[in-house]
Amino acid sequence: MKLTIVSGLSGSGKSVALHMLEDMGYYCIDNLPVAVLRNFVRETVATGDPAYSLMAVGVDARNRPEEVETLPDLLETFAQEGIHCELVFLDADEDVLLRRYSETRRRHPLAGEQRTLPDAIREERRILSAIAERADLVIDTSRLTANRLRELVHDRLGREGKTNLSLMFESFGFKHGVPRDADFVFDVRCLPNPHWEPALRPRTGRDQEVIEYLEKSELATRMVGDLIDFLDQWLPPFEVGRRSYVTVAVGCTGGQHRSVYVVDKLAAHFREKWGQVLTRHISLD
Repeated sequence: MKLTIVSGLSGSGKSVALHMLEDMGYYCIDNLPVAVLRNFVRETVATGDPAYSLMAVGVDARNRPEEVETLPDLLETFAQEGIHCELVFLDADEDVLLRRYSETRRRHPLAGEQRTLPDAIREERRILSAIAERADLVIDTSRLTANRLRELVHDRLGREGKTNLSLMFESFGFKHGVPRDADFVFDVRCLPNPHWEPALRPRTGRDQEVIEYLEKSELATRMVGDLIDFLDQWLPPFEVGRRSYVTVAVGCTGGQHRSVYVVDKLAAHFREKWGQVLTRHISLD
């Protein structure tokens, strides 16, 4: 059995992720209390029914905090019993969550007469911190549409039968904030900026004119080479440590030129060595 726990802040897209997993053939249950998860999983395994070979369970902050804190250790126990477990956490910036609640007019599960919506979001983040800190994969949905989230869930979790590391290289703009889901963050703002070339300003790091501009820079060539050397050395220990997902974020000022170029260079190199390499250009999506 493969068990995927999907948790995260209310409004971050848990339902969208679970629906996508269901479309991918997972048997999905939302809002299952952590207190009954142990017996439920063991009894399900005991049936031997292939319908349960892929299972996804949604867990939210309506569990008691002390139960939430036990979840990572419970998954370790399951792993020792031969169940392949993954813990996925969906996150988003507070202002994005506030806007989503304003647009949908839904009520936050922890909000009430004694707690405002911003306070409810902060309390939920506190309760779920033990899960977020131990998650195998964190997905920051702040700048994702529902369709883009579905694609991301499909690409990153549709890996049955694969044991190698799943690598995500993503570009971003520092002026928009650093992605929450990054394991490594590299700053390439020291490279020559195509933004100051009028002909290149409307282009992106995927356009040939920008690529040629940056490849003329010894600094850009050295930067890409040094990042490749660093990751070549330090990614293998993650796989040896049974890590399933690693996200490498590369940032420039706006996320349009330099970071896009570097991400595509890194992805092209590591696709030759690793089974699954994905790219995401946050400012271009």
